[in-house]
Amino acid sequence: MNDFTEQAPRLHFVQCLDSRGLHRMAYHEWGDPTNPKVLLCVHGLTRQGRDFDTLAQAMAGEYRVVCPDVVGRGESDWLADPMGYAIPFYVADMVTLLARLDAQELHWVGTSMGGLIGLSLASLSGSPITRLVLNDVGPAIEPVSLQRIGQYLGQPAHWATLDEAADALWAISDGFGPHTRAQWLALTEHQIRPDGAGFKLHYDPAIRQAFLALTPELVAAGEAALWAGYDRLRCPTLLLRGAESDLLSRATAEAMTQRGPRAQLHEFAGVGHAPTLVAPDQVAVVRDFLLAP
Repeated sequence: MNDFTEQAPRLHFVQCLDSRGLHRMAYHEWGDPTNPKVLLCVHGLTRQGRDFDTLAQAMAGEYRVVCPDVVGRGESDWLADPMGYAIPFYVADMVTLLARLDAQELHWVGTSMGGLIGLSLASLSGSPITRLVLNDVGPAIEPVSLQRIGQYLGQPAHWATLDEAADALWAISDGFGPHTRAQWLALTEHQIRPDGAGFKLHYDPAIRQAFLALTPELVAAGEAALWAGYDRLRCPTLLLRGAESDLLSRATAEAMTQRGPRAQLHEFAGVGHAPTLVAPDQVAVVRDFLLAP
């Protein structure tokens, strides 16, 4: 395989269908664009595809690495109907993206929401996913984490500088675990967009509307559907967990090692929700799993 050592990915777009028409989903591509072996990396609820820069650079020699901005985030369009910000619609967008990529072999790394999208897609009959990494997420989401996320999701924010934004985002992201200042600034850079004399968040604030529409009954029904989907998985599955996670409980993680694909569990000490896959030891765990015979 050729040596692809880009410092920045190639940006592409794909047209996807929604209830009001079409929207563009952006995706960032690393590595040989002709490589039939594709690694798809999908981010969490309020994040974007450039979160995976470190992991993508580490894997670009073996894969065509594709990191989408889920609709409403990053470089992707915002939806006219905010009720379209939901897992089933994200899965449909990913099916469209996969048709564009035409992968002969597909591996998936999904953090939080990106893991639920991957789980849902991998559980479908005929799914092309042959190896799955779920990063700090499972079928059961702890209520305390939903309450925490609801406190900041979609709230207005404006910062004068990148450093100011980084400090504010760290205040709600300390569960990501230890990072150097340089690492955190790199993660922050793509989380914000120029706005007048300063910066604002990169995502559609209307995502909050779909999040707040989740009643306890809908959450319970979603959990049951996700467990059913998890039990249908047949591909090798790696489950990553921050040892201090408030979203993926230890009990849920243990259950995931005993049913369905019987996931291989790896915990990271000193980390909550969710590991960013920037630290060398975290990258190594993912790399070893994906490239194992």
